[in-house]
Amino acid sequence: MTGTVLAADLLAGAAARRDRMVDDLVAYIETETPSDDLDLLRAGLDHVERFLAATVGPFAERTRHDPEHHGPVVVGDLLAPTATDSWVVVLCHYDTVWAAGTLAEWPVRIEGAHLTGPGAYDMKAGLVQFAHALALLDERGVPRPNVRLVLNGDEEVGSIGSRPVIEDVVRRTAGPVLVFEASAGTDGALKTARKGVGLFDVHIRGVEVHAGLHPAGGASAVDELARVVLALHGAADLDAGTSLNVGVVSGGTRPNVRAGAATAALDVRVSSEDESARIDTVLAGLVPHADAASITVTGDWNRPVMARTDRNVALFRVAEEVAGELGLTVTETSVGGASDGNFAAALGAAVLDGLGAVGDGAHARHEWVDLDRMVERTALTAGVLRRLV
Repeated sequence: MTGTVLAADLLAGAAARRDRMVDDLVAYIETETPSDDLDLLRAGLDHVERFLAATVGPFAERTRHDPEHHGPVVVGDLLAPTATDSWVVVLCHYDTVWAAGTLAEWPVRIEGAHLTGPGAYDMKAGLVQFAHALALLDERGVPRPNVRLVLNGDEEVGSIGSRPVIEDVVRRTAGPVLVFEASAGTDGALKTARKGVGLFDVHIRGVEVHAGLHPAGGASAVDELARVVLALHGAADLDAGTSLNVGVVSGGTRPNVRAGAATAALDVRVSSEDESARIDTVLAGLVPHADAASITVTGDWNRPVMARTDRNVALFRVAEEVAGELGLTVTETSVGGASDGNFAAALGAAVLDGLGAVGDGAHARHEWVDLDRMVERTALTAGVLRRLV
């Protein structure tokens, strides 16, 4: 069977699975998995494992990790029916940003090919597509690599508990890494580069005095905070791919008291390690305007830069060729959001991200998935896996 003929068969097979995929996605969305609810995360993980077992069979080997204060992480091996030494790592997170009870006010709705619901786009549809792509290959006896799947329960809060597990899997598997995060918007672009992310808190101590009696006395932490915000925003270099955003501020006790304390929560995005080093220097160089005030910075870089390497581009070229066989077109892009793919890329792995749903609205109340494109992405995934054996 030629590549084009097989591709057409995979596309037809994915189309035949459309109704089942939609049902699976709806059931998955209706199993709420907020990042901050361990009971719901455990129940959600159980749902995911039952779905996988029903769709592609049980794991040949399975390891569960339960990091403290974070959702559990499962690493499971889905072995190819035909013996092979080829391995692929697949990264999927099952937690979402949506709080428990969101479904009551925002239930799943389907209008034509448009499905909306909390977590549909980011990233529950991606896991459904992956599972059905694997099933497509196995039911046809098409060779594929062994898959080491990571199911992560704390991606949306920084992968604090799961990062060591992900990095261990990437190191010991030593194969390409496919990430089923949502694609880049409605054009379905795949992601070959992502920015690194830093999460920092700036803590300012001032000296409290009566603001009316001693307007020039003490040291206002709020005044210092205002200067710090301007300095941090001024350190951005959008041409270099670097943004800084102070998104949350707090400080002071009363309007008639010079503030004794203030804090600022900072989000940093960078496109290169040189820029992360520059921002480290900026943060270390923050000094108060008033001698009596002090500034302390806590936090760290949450995810390293996922650079557009030759390895990543070569993996994209595989997807591009498969898309051509399917009569489709795919493009690549770099995005400001980070994923678990950042960890894999920093270890030298070839990473292709954004293989999940085509749609829009990540973390937004209009989050939606294109069900017709879901069929296409399932066939695309099957074709890519076939080529990686």
